[in-house]
Amino acid sequence: MNQIDVTIMGQTYKLACKEGEQAALQQAAVYLDGKMCAIRDSSKIKGTDRIAVMAALSVSADLLASKAPGGLFPEMTIADIKKEIHSMNDVLDSALTPQENLF
Repeated sequence: MNQIDVTIMGQTYKLACKEGEQAALQQAAVYLDGKMCAIRDSSKIKGTDRIAVMAALSVSADLLASKAPGGLFPEMTIADIKKEIHSMNDVLDSALTPQENLF
C-alpha cells in the first residue's frame, strides 16, 4: 500500500491506496474538493459533515445519471456501482476517522 496526501476544503488527509491507483485517488480528491467547495460557497451550509453529505449525494446522483441509458457507464450494473460507492466510503472513513479525534 502507498500513501498520498490530498487536500479537501483546506484540510490535508493522508490516504492509503493500492499501487498504481494514486492518480485515480488524487483525481477523486480534486473532484470531491471541487464539489464540497462549491456547496460551501453557494449555500448556507456551514458544517463540514453536512457539506460532505451533500457532496456525496451530488456525486451519487452524477454516478447514477451516468448509469442511465445514454450515460457514461451503461455497461455497469447497480452492484458494480454499489461496490464503487462502498470502496469510496471506505476511503473516506479511513481518512475521516483520525480527524474526529481533533474535535
